[in-house]
Amino acid sequence: MDFWQGFIIITGIHLLAAISPGPDFIYVSQQTLSRGRAAGLMCALGGGLGFGVHILYSVLGLAAVIASAAWLLTAIKIAGGAYLIYLGYQGLKAKAKKDVMDISAQQVEPESSLRTLWKGFLCNLLNPKAPVYLVSVFTVVLSPEMPMWQLSIYGVWMMFLLFLWFATVAFLLSVPSVNSRFQKAGHWIDRILGGLMVGLGIKVISG
Repeated sequence: MDFWQGFIIITGIHLLAAISPGPDFIYVSQQTLSRGRAAGLMCALGGGLGFGVHILYSVLGLAAVIASAAWLLTAIKIAGGAYLIYLGYQGLKAKAKKDVMDISAQQVEPESSLRTLWKGFLCNLLNPKAPVYLVSVFTVVLSPEMPMWQLSIYGVWMMFLLFLWFATVAFLLSVPSVNSRFQKAGHWIDRILGGLMVGLGIKVISG
């Protein structure tokens, strides 16, 4: 399989996977709606960097080892599920705002950009489905003669696509006309998204 054929296949598969609702999508949405565009973008960047770690060990051939080592995958599932439950619990605690206002003027609990970035990073890093997903994706285009530089380019492109999608989500949800509608029921949205995150965490641990 030549470079561009593999590039197109990976792009299509990864875009579909990124668009599918999951922990990253829920967390980026929740942070954007409650804290604004900057927080959503930092979460998106953190998610992209977290996925970069998965890419790195996949390129080095460790994803297959993790996917085949039952005890290691179980440990990752427990850690990832517990973190998702923690993030979901934060959303479940959301309280109603007295007045609906522009998101830039909202009074929310302060959080540094670095901390928001770190939370987005962990949200993706502790996703136990990532190793198996990457093994599946790379197996489609992998061949014995494929050079490391080609596989590395695929990995970096997948990181960028993930960030681009979630950055788009952050931009859309922070448009004033869109955001104002969400803010009217902001605390309920936080609670619903938080509940979904808790559900995902439980499913990850028990699955």
